[in-house]
Parts: sequence; C-alpha cells; structure tokens
Amino acid sequence: MEPVRYPQDIEARRPQIMPVLEPGQIEIMRSFGGPPRRFAPGELVFTAGTPAPMFLVLDGSIDAIRKDGLGNEMLLATFEPGQFSGEVNLLRNLPVIVDAKAGPGGCYVIPFSAESVRAIIIAHLEIGEILMRAFILRRVAMLSADSAGTIVLGRAGDRDVMRLQNLFTSNGYPHTLLDPGVDEGAVGIAARFGVQEHDLPIVIGRDGSILRNPSDAEAARHVGITRAIDTTTVYDVAIVGAGPAGLATAVYAASEGLSVVVLEAVVYGGQAGASARIENYLGFPTGISGHALMSRSFNQATKFGAEIGMQVAVVGLRCDRRNLDEAAELDLSTGETVRCRTVVIASGARYRKPEIPRFKDFEGRGVYYWASPVEAQACADQEVALIGGGNSAGQAVVFLAGKVAKLHLLVRRPLHQTMSRYLIDRVRAQANVAIHEGCEITRLDGQPSTGLAGIAWREGAAEVAKPIRHLFAFIGADPNTGWLRSCRIALDDKGFVVTGQRREARTLETSVPGVFAVGDVRSGSAKRVAAAVGEGAAVVGQLHTLLAMT
Repeated sequence: MEPVRYPQDIEARRPQIMPVLEPGQIEIMRSFGGPPRRFAPGELVFTAGTPAPMFLVLDGSIDAIRKDGLGNEMLLATFEPGQFSGEVNLLRNLPVIVDAKAGPGGCYVIPFSAESVRAIIIAHLEIGEILMRAFILRRVAMLSADSAGTIVLGRAGDRDVMRLQNLFTSNGYPHTLLDPGVDEGAVGIAARFGVQEHDLPIVIGRDGSILRNPSDAEAARHVGITRAIDTTTVYDVAIVGAGPAGLATAVYAASEGLSVVVLEAVVYGGQAGASARIENYLGFPTGISGHALMSRSFNQATKFGAEIGMQVAVVGLRCDRRNLDEAAELDLSTGETVRCRTVVIASGARYRKPEIPRFKDFEGRGVYYWASPVEAQACADQEVALIGGGNSAGQAVVFLAGKVAKLHLLVRRPLHQTMSRYLIDRVRAQANVAIHEGCEITRLDGQPSTGLAGIAWREGAAEVAKPIRHLFAFIGADPNTGWLRSCRIALDDKGFVVTGQRREARTLETSVPGVFAVGDVRSGSAKRVAAAVGEGAAVVGQLHTLLAMT
C-alpha cells in the first residue's frame, strides 16, 4: 500500500505528530482506559464514518488507512508501541475519518473513550499537551496531504463548488476537488457514477456514496462534520453563535464545570474566522490568521467538554418561562428543541449588502463577502475590486494583493477616517493596489448564469468602467437578531441587543432574565475580536451568580 506524501514542513514535525509516550506516562494513562484488547493481523480496529475510541498501542502496530470513494487506499501512518491513535474528531466524539487495521503482527492496545481522553488532558498537563498537539497536527497533516478521502467533483470557480469548498475548508475537513475541465480522469469518474453536467457538483464519500449538489447542512451531516444535538439534557448554558464571543464563553464556562452547548448555523469563527490576518490581537506580535485563532479556540472549547453543534440554526427563543427554575427553550431549524437554564446570545452580525442594482444576482458568481484561499484561487492573477474602508477590508486587501494582478480599493471616505494606521500603511505599500477615495459603484455588468463580467464606478465627475469579474464587499455588518422575534428582548434602534438595564448588577444580561448577550450582537460593544473574547469571559461570572440563585 502506497504511503501518503506529506509536505516537508509536516515531515519536520513528525515527532510531535507521532509521539512515543514514556513508560511512566503509559502507566498514568492505564487507570483511565478500558480493558486491553488484542487484534489479529489485518483485523479491522475501527472504520471511517463511526465514532471510535483512542487506542494506545502496547505491542504490535496499527495502520491508519485513507480510503476514498473510488476505492483507492493509502497508508496515512503506523502507530507502534507507546503511540496512540486519534485526532480532533475524537474530542467531540464525531465519526473517525480514516480506517485502521492491525499490523502484520497484530496489536495489543488499551482503548480510551472521548470522555476519558478529555479527563487525561485536564488532569495531567504534560500528557494532555502531547495528546492535544498530536491531535491538532494530525488534522493539519491530513489537510496538507496530496489526497483526501472525500471528493468534490465539479468545476473550479462554480458558485456551488466554492460553497462546498468553503464549508469543508472552514471546518478543517480534508477533501479533494476534481475538475472535469482540468483533471485527467475526472470525466471518467463522472461517467462511472452516472453523473451529468447538470448534476455537478457532487460529493463522493469514502464509502462511494454520492450527494448531488447538496446543501451545506446535507454535506456536513454526510461527512460527519455535524452530529445530532442531545435534546434530552437541560444545559446550564446554551450559546447561540460560535464566533470569538461564543467560543470564549464556551471555554470559560465548560472549564469551570458548567454543562455547555454551542449552536452555530454556519461555521465557527464568525467574521473573525474569515480575516486573512489579525495583527492587533494581544499576544501575537507577528499576527495570526482569523481561521487559525478560531480553530485553536474551537479545539480549546471541545477539550473542556463543550458540546458544539455545527450547521445548526436557531430559529426562535421561547422565553415565556414563569421563573428561572423552568428551562428556556431554543427552537432549531431541524424541528428539535434545546432546553437550558441560561442563554448567551453571541450570534454576531451578518455581512451587509450594498444597495447596488443587481448586486444579489452575482453573489457567489463574482461577488463575495469574504476573502478566503478559495476565492483567492478563483481570481488569481486577475484584476479585482474591493469595496469597504474598515480594518476587515484592509486585511483582505493585503491578503489578495499577493494573489491578484491588480486590486482596486473603492471607498467613499478617506481611509484615515475608517481604517487603522498600520493597515493603511500596509495597503499603500502594495504596488498593485490602486486606492480610489470618494467613489461608489454605479453598475454591474454580466448575466447571473455566467457571472459578473464588469463593473463601473463614479469617481469625481467621471464614470470608470472595467471588465472586472471579481468584486469583494467589506462594508460592515448588521446584527443577527432576526431569530429573536419570538421573544420580547429589547433591541436598540439599529437592531442590536440591549443589556445592563435591569436593576441587578449583571451588565451583560438582556431585558429577559437569564438571557445574556456578548460580542458584536450587543448594543454598545466594541466591534473587536479582543473585546468579544473579553465579554465572553466576563459573562461566565454573571452566569455563575444567576445559576447560584436558582
């Protein structure tokens, strides 16, 4: 079986990816594990698509095998005595994404449940650091490998292909894109599965099952990004939104012993997760990508046992309980209901859409609200435009400038009125960036079926028209509070949640007892990642105060 090829930087970290525990560490772990098990040579240890325990190898070996939907198998890794299986899915008890078989001599192993692994991580700092680092780096290695089990078959740049790529990429899920117009053999694969052009894109699972142009929720369930939420438990706190504020709340609440569920409709990280580079966050002097920062926060929350439901939209809050001894209820898009003692609203904000004629016609077909590597690849070496003068816009400009031939930054006001000084300097230093102040877009050209073909903008008395096929919009966001219509929570005149007006000294509590708001969705909050994280930490103390009274 051919081994998977990893990039050189991944190979350099192999000792951390495949650490060997010392005898003393193994002895400590024994008390957390189940009864040792023996597997015969070649016997299946676990199968992709189902949850599996972590296995610590005492004797023999385990081969981790990547299998795709076309029947191809490649060797990902071999675990030998003192080494352990598992990666980040284990912490959430999600289905494993590889198969594992006992090596030529069989294996003798100790199994550890997800709960046992989390207990080890929290109770034994040194061992916990080894496990967490290995789990995270193994997922990074799979993402960087030359192939992955789940296949997206479709044309690069197609709106639905990019949507699925963003779903998998944002959730750190390994996948491979095969384009029938570029990749040899992709046409044959389409014929093999009886797929016509109008069926594209399709998602081919490891078991050979296919989904024809699935929704994000369908694709996430199919590959195991999401799992069913426990609707029988009454949680201490339910957090709506997995952005910086929501994840910070989850980390601090779960680490302090509260039962926590986080409900996220799209992907974790929110708008911060889409930032190409955050350079003014405390503790990261060289900057960090928003996705990297939010991925660490997500893993940190799962480490402490927070249950996180991805692609789970909250559509209503029933807050008509008579007293705090009764459970509040959150209605989900699935028709299910989650019950909890307290609620933290951390649903953030939605991307604002400019009032430009036909703008919505080109969403995903030349018009984008974020700048991830997926969009950057679609417009590589082309001329593009970006509207917006805030820090998010500046970060996107710097990121895209290194990918495109030329970028036109279109803003209504001078940059110094809306953007941080360090970002202005960085933007002006890009040789291929043209800054147009005091202008606005007047026209979009093209057909929705074929995509954006050109844009025009007014600059002074003149109108400028260019055949630009990619336009990025970073003009701010509106509060994501539409799902609160079923509740009587007070909002300000812009739709943000009002807090701190009750007589009690709980500054982050809304007008409804037991319901709190943090981060960008809160009226008067500073729209910064650090501020959102601070509020997420601060609200936990107020939750404890309230819960102690019930």
